[in-house]
Amino acid sequence: MATNFSVIENKISATQKYLTILDDYQNYTASELADSNEKRGALERYLYLAIQSAIDLAEAIVSYKNWRKPETLGETFSVLAENRLISNDLADKLIRMVGFRNIIAHDYEKINYEIVLDVLQNRLSDIEGFLKIADNL
Repeated sequence: MATNFSVIENKISATQKYLTILDDYQNYTASELADSNEKRGALERYLYLAIQSAIDLAEAIVSYKNWRKPETLGETFSVLAENRLISNDLADKLIRMVGFRNIIAHDYEKINYEIVLDVLQNRLSDIEGFLKIADNL
């Protein structure tokens, strides 16, 4: 059964909410995060939720448009690029974001906080760009 458009709107709203929350973490340094379990844990969780919400949005769009079903979470963004909704460059960036989400979810003992800060300060704009495209469906 195909997704209805209100599901897409809800996914956009949820993703925007998490990105807004993440704005509060922009000024922390890697050492401040490493020294605070509370800040680190909250940041990791909100990054996970923002990325997962973007994935959920991509899946909802694929379903709404009745495009081919992706085999993996990352491939969802490839399907969007195949159908020219997003550029190949944006798809590649979002696929790498899925990989980062997987590290947060499964390999949390190996998290490098320099990378976390890079994602927080420089990569969330990729999700924001995706939201702008999705908002204009």
